[in-house]
Amino acid sequence: MAVLLYRIGRWAFRRRRLVGGVWLGVLVLAVAAAALAPAGEEEDLSMPGTESQKAFDLLDERFPQSNSQGAEARLVFRAADGQRVTAKENRAAVEDALGSLDDGAQIASATDPYESGAVSEDGTIAYSTITYTADAVDLTEASKDDLANAARQARDTGLTVEIGGSALDAEEEPGGTTEIVGVAVAAVVLVLALGSLIAAGLSLLTAFVGVAIAFGLVSALAVPLGLTSTVAILALMLGLAVGIDYALFITSRYRHECAQGRAPEEAAGRAVGTAGSAVVFAGATVFIALVGLGVVGIPELTKMGLGGAGAVALAVLVALTLVPALFGFFGRRMLPRAVRKAIRSGDASPRPVPDTGRPGLGARWARFVLRRPVPVLMIAGLGLGAVALPALGLELGLPGDESKSVETTQRRAYDLMSEGFGPGFNGPLTVVVDTSGSGDVRATTDLVVRTVRDVDGIASVGDPVLSRAEDTAVLTAVPDTAPNTGATKDLVHTIRSAVSDVEADTGADVLVTGTTAMNIDISQAMSDALLPYLTVVIGLAVLLLTVVFRSVLVPVKAALGFLLSVGAAFGVLVAVFQWGWAADLIGIEQTGPVMSLMPILIIGIVFGLAMDYEVFLLTRMREAYVHGASPGDAVVNGFRHSGRVVAAAAIIMISVFAGFIGMSSPTIQTMGVGLAAAVAFDAFVVRMAIAPAVLALLGHRAWWLPHILDRVLPNVDIEGEKLNRQVPARATESDAAVRRLPVGRD
Repeated sequence: MAVLLYRIGRWAFRRRRLVGGVWLGVLVLAVAAAALAPAGEEEDLSMPGTESQKAFDLLDERFPQSNSQGAEARLVFRAADGQRVTAKENRAAVEDALGSLDDGAQIASATDPYESGAVSEDGTIAYSTITYTADAVDLTEASKDDLANAARQARDTGLTVEIGGSALDAEEEPGGTTEIVGVAVAAVVLVLALGSLIAAGLSLLTAFVGVAIAFGLVSALAVPLGLTSTVAILALMLGLAVGIDYALFITSRYRHECAQGRAPEEAAGRAVGTAGSAVVFAGATVFIALVGLGVVGIPELTKMGLGGAGAVALAVLVALTLVPALFGFFGRRMLPRAVRKAIRSGDASPRPVPDTGRPGLGARWARFVLRRPVPVLMIAGLGLGAVALPALGLELGLPGDESKSVETTQRRAYDLMSEGFGPGFNGPLTVVVDTSGSGDVRATTDLVVRTVRDVDGIASVGDPVLSRAEDTAVLTAVPDTAPNTGATKDLVHTIRSAVSDVEADTGADVLVTGTTAMNIDISQAMSDALLPYLTVVIGLAVLLLTVVFRSVLVPVKAALGFLLSVGAAFGVLVAVFQWGWAADLIGIEQTGPVMSLMPILIIGIVFGLAMDYEVFLLTRMREAYVHGASPGDAVVNGFRHSGRVVAAAAIIMISVFAGFIGMSSPTIQTMGVGLAAAVAFDAFVVRMAIAPAVLALLGHRAWWLPHILDRVLPNVDIEGEKLNRQVPARATESDAAVRRLPVGRD
């Protein structure tokens, strides 16, 4: 692979105008396709095979005139202090506001709070439930405007009116101040790490090209493939992070090769052949882990994985082709001025670029760890273990209106409903009774109603509604507790257990569903899939690293370190989002369960990123070891050449991920916090402290491989040994030839 990539690098360098033109054309087409494509819509989260999803499917079949997962809104009215909503003038205002919705094209029904009993006991709060024939994603702006106008009309009479439900759910748009700050930090880090504005700008430019193409393709395919804004944001987040990092790794190696006296074209080929091999492997691990999210069985998670994987694949292609092509335009101007001057003057020992040459901070840190491996290992391991302890209390759920800012009308409506009727009214359960297999339809339905009412924790059960064929009944059960509490989760399981006796006695099928039940089922499925997915990811890590580094203990060390960093990241999520530690600093106003998709998503992403750092650090270590260096010297060599670059790459990733914390979406906030924490722990604690400490203790045993595996495993040559053997003489130029080349040209 190294030789193939070497040839690709040299070809891209020579054909730089062709390569640059092709990527520019692809960029223009992607942007144009995104601009011309219709806007994508959000989709309801679903989990095929769960009881709640089966119930929704049954409702769509038996009640074709309605949409079981259609949009719903609640207009919540509160009378002024000292008044009641049942007063004549307030009642007239409420009824007039609801009457303005009668002509709505997408409205299926709007309940009258005075006829349906939706008035609080003290008479101060009332609500109307408006159901729509369309899903929330298909609701027109006209329908939303009608809802807002009805609320405004009632407010003009002195009532407090808030709107809850899914009808006003808005799509999260990428772009904002915090993301710009993250990119700005990345730019500063690049300049400091590379010591050159041109080199830093090249890494940013190529990353922006890749992420712009990925974002454009996701936007263009949003409607035909049902891709949501979360998919686009994840592609943007990952594309920026890995795009900058991959360009940084190859650029750093190119500068090193140029500083050794090689011609720019040869340096570009060798940079792509060596660092590019690591980029391919690292990108492949991220790609596989993200695509593997499809095995969980949640369509939205599958789409997020595929969108992120596509962005990573584009980042790899850009790094292998566009980056060396730009080397051709800038040549030695990628080097610091002092190094270029030394090369032009014929100095045989030019001053090195920042990541090579005399021992720097990375080499000094490596020697420090080698002298004190046990204390470093204990402090780092016990520290991460302590941070991971809160993860033992991890609770999974899906955010609702209760997690939104108090500045939103949805959150204020939620609070009014809790105040007037109890928290359970914000998450009613729907019980579907399929009586096609029972004899007496009404007797069976009445038995289900009595059974559900007798369950502890049920506040009320509504009258059943029968389908036209009278083979299906639907009833609403209101819990005593809020939707995202553990008590409500236990209540759903209790109801399902209680109605199982009715099913056995009558032959009917009784299913519990609704948004709350669906969220509980998805969270349970996520919990069940977490351990198997983690096992697959760890197994994949061990297998891939065994092939790459031809070692048994190095992959085991890497996998255990990955577990530590992920566990610590989960601990941070629990502390921030469940316990509320530092929640005010990032704008989290309501604590609760961690977003149920996050653990698996973070495992998939962080696995690939962790392997990035493992590969880039240990590749240089193994390269030195196989050339005769002692185990300790090999560790120092790895940090001398790659420590600064890996640290810069980690800071860039942390900055990009942290830049998304300021967004209003709880999903994106959780993703930003989790990924930023995981990268920080994995790069700076696991790879830069625990890894060298373990290697120091293992010594030569770290690179041991049984003879049988040595014969069976393929040799992927990620260090570029074959490249050194096949391309020996052209590697360097004579000093005279170097002096004849103008700076910045090949």
